[in-house]
Amino acid sequence: MDGIYTVIRIILNVMGVLMFLSGVLWALQGAGIVMWPANSFMLKDPHWIFNGILMANFGLLQIYVARSR
Repeated sequence: MDGIYTVIRIILNVMGVLMFLSGVLWALQGAGIVMWPANSFMLKDPHWIFNGILMANFGLLQIYVARSR
């Protein structure tokens, strides 16, 4: 049973890291710092700053929960 919990913990950690990185990218695109891709609807849109910060925080929470159990 310990093997399955290890696999689940790894998956949750990877998901948390991906959530964090995508949230940072969204926030930077919303702030106009990262202008990639050039035709993205997120560029210089303040709503995506908030959405990105929220997603990044959920990613950090996911990592914390996965490592604390």
